[in-house]
Amino acid sequence: MPRYTVHVRGEWLAVPCLNGTNTIRWLGKEAVRRYMKNKPDNGGFASVEKVKFYIRRCKGLGLLDLDDTVEDALEDNEFVEVVIEGDIMSPDFIPSQPEGVHLYSKYREPEQYISLDGNSLTTEDLVNLGKGLYKIKLTPEAEAKVKQSREVIERIIKEQTVVYGITTGFGKFARTVIPNSKLRELQVNLVRSHSAGVGKPLSPERSRMLLALRINVLAKGYSGISLETLQQVIEAFNASCLPYIPEKGTVGASGDLAPLSHLALGLIGEGKMWSPKSGWADAKYVLEAHGLRPITLKPKEGLALINGTQMITSLGCEAVERAGAIARQADIIAALTLEVLKGTTRAFDTDIHAVRPHRGQAEVAFRFRSLLDSDHHPSEIAESHRFCDRVQDAYTMRCCPQVHGVVNDTIAFVKDIMMTEINSATDNPMVFAERAETISGGNFHGEYPAKALDYLAIGVHELAAISERRIERLCNPSLSELPAFLVTEGGLNSGFMIAHCTAAALVSENKALCHPSSVDSLSTSAATEDHVSMGGWAARKALRVIEHVEQVLAIELLAACQGIEFLRPLRTTTPLEKVYDLVRSVVRPWMKDRFMAPDIEAAHKLLVEQKVWEVAKPYIEKYRREHIPESRPISPTAFSLGSLEMNMGVGHDHRHEDEL
Repeated sequence: MPRYTVHVRGEWLAVPCLNGTNTIRWLGKEAVRRYMKNKPDNGGFASVEKVKFYIRRCKGLGLLDLDDTVEDALEDNEFVEVVIEGDIMSPDFIPSQPEGVHLYSKYREPEQYISLDGNSLTTEDLVNLGKGLYKIKLTPEAEAKVKQSREVIERIIKEQTVVYGITTGFGKFARTVIPNSKLRELQVNLVRSHSAGVGKPLSPERSRMLLALRINVLAKGYSGISLETLQQVIEAFNASCLPYIPEKGTVGASGDLAPLSHLALGLIGEGKMWSPKSGWADAKYVLEAHGLRPITLKPKEGLALINGTQMITSLGCEAVERAGAIARQADIIAALTLEVLKGTTRAFDTDIHAVRPHRGQAEVAFRFRSLLDSDHHPSEIAESHRFCDRVQDAYTMRCCPQVHGVVNDTIAFVKDIMMTEINSATDNPMVFAERAETISGGNFHGEYPAKALDYLAIGVHELAAISERRIERLCNPSLSELPAFLVTEGGLNSGFMIAHCTAAALVSENKALCHPSSVDSLSTSAATEDHVSMGGWAARKALRVIEHVEQVLAIELLAACQGIEFLRPLRTTTPLEKVYDLVRSVVRPWMKDRFMAPDIEAAHKLLVEQKVWEVAKPYIEKYRREHIPESRPISPTAFSLGSLEMNMGVGHDHRHEDEL
């Protein structure tokens, strides 16, 4: 007998359908009737017949025709939503889908797998798992280690040994011994009581990353979870059944208890859960709709699911990957701005950077040369001012290798810490099967990723700070020799005037967000957890800083391309012309004022999807191949965010010959 899960004003109702020829209208009325039956005041309705509504699928929010039959319009156990007329604008209205629902209506179940062993996950892998590009399976070695670890827990229970978190309470209650008959209840109570987060839920991508990372940590075999339970967690991940995880509530020690508890709560069939098929619904219904059973926690397993730094670290992995992407593209955008402002490339000479050989600085200078070298890529714009009387450029152009360079080095430093952290065991107590014992420690403390992510925010912010100053130079006619605010008929048109204000506002906001959260600590759990990392906020604000950086650079990209319009018919170098063409494929030139926000959003999307890097990268790497001295071996450990080696390069560009 078909059954449908129907959402009515925040309630989820299971509605069986005996007759497939019943209409969608019948399904809506039956759901409203059941809703009214459960409410003392009939939900405020006089009768079912007087309720006006429409029905839409939870997946994709597609409207259903009320006269269609359920067998023609719906799949068995499909999730639908009854929207009562007049409810949409109510502040109490609960949408069934997260923000950005249009992204998830296109969800396709992945066919490829990533094998996890707890030791070899990369930040890029984790971000791709978050995007839903892969399913997960364990390596045979990981399965064996998980089994061995669980055997230690079973022995402790059988021998009734007193061990923290297994046969005792938690935190202040660590000395309270729990009888064997209540050990399962202890774990369920732990998950329920610790699910105390607040705020918006993590997006499906971030929930997926968090779940994947917790699986990777459990796969190391130091947590004491049973293989059966871990496989159930993996099945939930592979079905994209993602618990409701509020973004706020962790202090980053003892691990990310609140968010990970919400993660575990959904897995045991309580609270809310999301899947592409259901949208947000009661967890038990979502699991059932995917043929899954709620997890029944065994002793130690609740603690195994919630103790660790995975919220901080999963968000941190997204932050460091996005930071690397925008740092690469910042060099390209700055090079385009330098062309528009008719700057010199002399500041990127190899000899300058050889005598101050920071790896990031050398790589940024190399990228500038690869995009602007007039011997390699002739530029009509560069030729037009070869014999001008300017000697050197403002710091915002001349010092890009030094400023952008340290950002690259910062990202590399943080990524190294994240790579270690995502493959670390962060439970307490730790289960060491080879020693057949458990040991209490402090690996759950989030200070490492917290400090690193505070540093990341401070470092990456500088890309926006210097970009905003370049936008000022582009918009200011006394500095650019271009029309004011990059528009004709100034006064009638305002051009990029307020786009620059937006960039300034984002940079100012970043200055506050860059205050380190990890310098704070508040004692919790009756002073048993008397020093914490505040790493959750470090991760969330790092992501906000990086998003602002992306948006500021999107504005600079638009402004630089608009500046090109006033230099036509002169052309810039081939790679930068390709960047210009890319931008013009989504944003047309500004001939007169128009609604600007969509243009900024379109440019921002190009940067998030790394389209600017994809266009320029072949030219950068070709230049690299042609300028690596054959006699110089390349160290496999040398730094580069965009390549495998650090290249000091050779050759000079002779713009502004009069400087000599």
